[in-house]
Amino acid sequence: MTAYIPRLNTIPYDVFANPAASILLPIALGTSIGFSSRPKQTQTTYVMMKQPPLRPPPQVFGPVWTVLYGLMGYAAHRVVTRSPSPFASTDDVRALYSVQLGLNLLWMPLFFGLRKPVLALADIVSLLGLNGYLTYLYFSVDSTAGWCQVPYMAWLGFATYLTAGVGYLNNWDISEPALAKRYR
Repeated sequence: MTAYIPRLNTIPYDVFANPAASILLPIALGTSIGFSSRPKQTQTTYVMMKQPPLRPPPQVFGPVWTVLYGLMGYAAHRVVTRSPSPFASTDDVRALYSVQLGLNLLWMPLFFGLRKPVLALADIVSLLGLNGYLTYLYFSVDSTAGWCQVPYMAWLGFATYLTAGVGYLNNWDISEPALAKRYR
């Protein structure tokens, strides 16, 4: 069975063909999104929000995401440069990977830029589902690539919990006025 995915503008095959480019692309994009969100302001906002139990300190996120972006890029390289999955073509995998990377990069602007935890939660739930399917596809092509996705899936599950927890505990309002009002 082959999945039908409409042709999208996806990351070019040449990026996946080069392991360094495949690894560095998500790291570079994730880093640029992280720095464009004004890290000091983001950390201040993070500390001001009511947080669910088990929340890590804000300094943990950068290193964790750097490792996860590297793993996701390496996994994509391994899958795209090998024979296609019995469930999806190489072009389909590239398209799915491109969409998941876009959803991943969208979370921070939704949560910290627009301060819309409901939209960020919808984004991350979609991201979790899409990556569950990608992990399944990756295992059908290359077990190493599949295992590279496992830490990403675990972190996405934890990040979904954190997003939902922050939204719920802050009445789904993390706007500057709402946070300032709580800390007067």
